[in-house]
Amino acid sequence: MTPDQLAAALRAALLDAVADGALALDAADVPAQVHLERPRSREHGDWATNVALQLAKKAGTNPRALAAGLAERVGTVAGVASVDVAGPGFLNIRLDAAAAGELARTIVERGPAYGRGEALAGVRVNLEFVSANPTGPLHIGGVRWAAVGDSLARVMTAAGAQVAREYYFNDHGAQIDRFARSLLARALGQEPPEDGYGGQYIADICERVVADAAAAGEPDPRALDAAEATEVFRQRGVALMFDEIKQSLHGFGVDFDVYFHEDSLHASGAVERAVARLREAGHVYEADGATWLRTTSFGDDKDRVVVKSDGQAAYIAGDIAYYLDKRERGFDRVVIMLGADHHGYVARMMAVCAAFGDTPHVNLEILIGQLVNLVKDGQPVRMSKRAGTVVTIDDLVDAVGVDAARYALARSSYDTSIDLDLDLLVKASNENPVYYVQYAHARTASVARNADAAGVRREDGFDAGLLDHESEAVLLGLLAELPRVVEHAATEREPHRVARYAEEVAGAYHKWYDQRRVMPFGDEEVGDVHRTRLWLNDATRQVLASALGLLGVSAPERM
Repeated sequence: MTPDQLAAALRAALLDAVADGALALDAADVPAQVHLERPRSREHGDWATNVALQLAKKAGTNPRALAAGLAERVGTVAGVASVDVAGPGFLNIRLDAAAAGELARTIVERGPAYGRGEALAGVRVNLEFVSANPTGPLHIGGVRWAAVGDSLARVMTAAGAQVAREYYFNDHGAQIDRFARSLLARALGQEPPEDGYGGQYIADICERVVADAAAAGEPDPRALDAAEATEVFRQRGVALMFDEIKQSLHGFGVDFDVYFHEDSLHASGAVERAVARLREAGHVYEADGATWLRTTSFGDDKDRVVVKSDGQAAYIAGDIAYYLDKRERGFDRVVIMLGADHHGYVARMMAVCAAFGDTPHVNLEILIGQLVNLVKDGQPVRMSKRAGTVVTIDDLVDAVGVDAARYALARSSYDTSIDLDLDLLVKASNENPVYYVQYAHARTASVARNADAAGVRREDGFDAGLLDHESEAVLLGLLAELPRVVEHAATEREPHRVARYAEEVAGAYHKWYDQRRVMPFGDEEVGDVHRTRLWLNDATRQVLASALGLLGVSAPERM
C-alpha cells in the first residue's frame, strides 16, 4: 500500500462518516488530500495523521472522539494492521507486512515514473538562473546556481510543471564596455583600465580575437583606431567568452532552453512599451526631468527612475521590460535566482510585478542564494590560475569532478552559506555524501548481477508478506516517501531535500543489506524469500537512480 492509497482510504472513511451522519460535516469540508507523515519513532507505526485535529472544531466534536471513530473505520481497510489514537487526536497507523511490501513491486513496475506527480501540472514556469555577465569565466557563486537551478528545474518538471530554463545574457551596459577596453589594452600591451578586468583569460581571448580576425581576412584590430578596435573586441570577445561559459555549463550537465539577450529589449522597443503600459495604468510620473515608477505604492522604500533626465533608460527599465516579456510569452510563474548581493532587488521587482496587476511571490519569485567557500588542506581556496581573482567552474570540476561538485552544491539550502571541503569530495569513503549515495546504488546493481548469476529471478515469485524484518519496514517506509519529497522540493523550491532523502535511503539500504540476504547461502535453495528481497533491492535501486537523476548526478553500476 502506497501513502497515496492509504490517504485515499482515510478520505473515503471520512466521507463515509459524513454520509451516514456520524460526522457533522459537509463532503466539501473533507480535505482533498489527507496529509500523512512518518512518525519519528517506529514504535508509533508506519504513518500518522492529524486530520482529526483539523476537522474536530468544524464538526463540533472532540478531536480524540473523532479520531476514535475514524480509527474504527480505517482499521477495517485491507492492509491496515492497526490504528491507534495518540495524544490529543493523532492517528498512528501500522500496515501489515504484505501491504507494506507491495510497494516494492509497485516501484519496480512503475520504474522512472515512480515519484513523479501532478502538484504543478499545467503550470508554465520560466526559471532564470546563472545569468553571469559574459566578462569572465563562471565563478563559484554562479556554479552553485547552475547546480541548484538545474536540480530545481528537474524536480519541478517531475512535479508536472512545464519548465523553461533561461539564461539572461547581459550584453548591454557598462560592464561590457569595460570588458572590451580591457581586451584592447591587453592587445596593445597596456595595463587594463582601473575598472577593467584582468587574469589570464583576458590574454587568451585577446589572442583568439586577433587570430579569428586574421582567419576571416579582416584587418588586425590592433591597427584600427580606438573606437573601431574597441567594437571589434566587444563583438568578438563577448561572443568568445559566452561560448566558453556555455561550454563549461554543458560539461557541468546544464543546458538552457532560452538564451535571452538584454540588448534585444532596448533594440526592439520592449522597454518603451513596458513603460507605456505602466503609464497607462497610472503608475508612472515625471519629475526633475526624469520618468519615475511609483513603486512605493506597492511596498518599495522609494520610487524608481526608469528613464533618466538625459533620456537614457535606467537599469531597472530593462528588468521591467524583461519581466513583462516573460509573462507575455505565457509563463504563469517567473522564478529568478540571484546572488547574495541582490537583496535590495527583491522589493522593487515585487513592486513592478504588482504594478502590472500580478501577484508578488506567486507570478514572480526571487530566490537569493548565499556564498560558497572552498577549503583545501584546511585552508581557503581563493585564487584561480586563469581568472586571477576567483575560483571558476572549470577549477572546481578539475578538482573534484562533475558529480561531486553538483551534489555538494545542491545538497544544502541555497539560502545558507556553505563550505566545500575539496579533500572530502574526492574521498572514496562514506564520509563523502555523494560517494555514499552512489555506492549504495552501485551495490544494488551488484546485488542484482549476483542474484542473476545465482538464479534468483524476480519474475519467478513475489510474496510481500515475507518482507517482515524491521530493516525492511524502515527501508520500505523511506521508499514510500519519494513522491512526497519530490513534491515538497518542487513546491517549496528546495531541491536539497532530494539529496538529504537519498542519503537516508542509502543508509537504510546499507543496514538492510547487512541483515538480509538476497542470494541463497551455502546449499540453500532459491525461494520466494530471495526473489521478494530482490524486488526490494531493485526498488531501492530505482529510487536512488531517480533521486540522483533529479540532482543531475550519475548513478553508477560499478564503483
